[in-house]
Amino acid sequence: MLQFDCHAHVFEKTVAISGARYSPKAPAPLADWLAHHQRHGINGGVIVQVSFLGTDNSELCAALAKLDRRRFVGVAVVPLDVREDALDRLVRSGIRGVRWNLVRGAQIPDVTAKQTQTFFRRLRDRNLHLEIHLEGPRLAPALAPLCDQGIRLVVDHFGLPSEPEPANDPMIRAVGRLGDLSNLYVKFSAPYRTSFDVRPHARTLLSILPAHHVVWGSDWPHTQHEDRMDYDKACQVARNWGELSDDHSAPALYGIQAREPHEAPRLQEPRIRP
Repeated sequence: MLQFDCHAHVFEKTVAISGARYSPKAPAPLADWLAHHQRHGINGGVIVQVSFLGTDNSELCAALAKLDRRRFVGVAVVPLDVREDALDRLVRSGIRGVRWNLVRGAQIPDVTAKQTQTFFRRLRDRNLHLEIHLEGPRLAPALAPLCDQGIRLVVDHFGLPSEPEPANDPMIRAVGRLGDLSNLYVKFSAPYRTSFDVRPHARTLLSILPAHHVVWGSDWPHTQHEDRMDYDKACQVARNWGELSDDHSAPALYGIQAREPHEAPRLQEPRIRP
């Protein structure tokens, strides 16, 4: 059973940073996301920083400040040279991972470079995972080196597979070649970001990955695909991917827990420190 929405975006404004690839047509309010949860019996979730806001995580942290930290956490976007104190502030705000959004030709950091190794050390020191959004053919050769860094790696959107047949897909094949899968997690989310049916890929990944290494995400508000997807459809589509449960994966990866039965999610007043 799915209890957590581990990939959604929440933003109250739509003003993009300079150079952003897109700007959404409408905001995605926190209250709307929580209303979807209540209707579908979702107990908590993960807010992922949107690409059009770059490394400005203030909207993300403002949303987390209104939520029960036991059930809601975030994934931020930070520069490779992020300062230790900046990471510490994000962790105190409820951030449990950082995201590399590398689609459409963005450069993959050199994992052997000193700056990248320092970045990985800072993640390890804070038990933060690395989430990666990257097309399958580019992800495949980077997968093993990333999994060797001693941090948990979370692959977005099925790894954006490129081949309709899983046996021929570079990303699926790269997962199959990994000797140690203990640090690898995959998000089953946003099938509409791939041009073909990903059900075979979902089933193949479930057969390869260790138990409890899959999480589900709605990808709400389905940016750039709003005309073909909504929250209800996202929940319905997930039923086609096999027997999914996040009873163990979401707590292990994010430290979030299911609420007591019949307790509805609610907004909280931001905590004000003296």
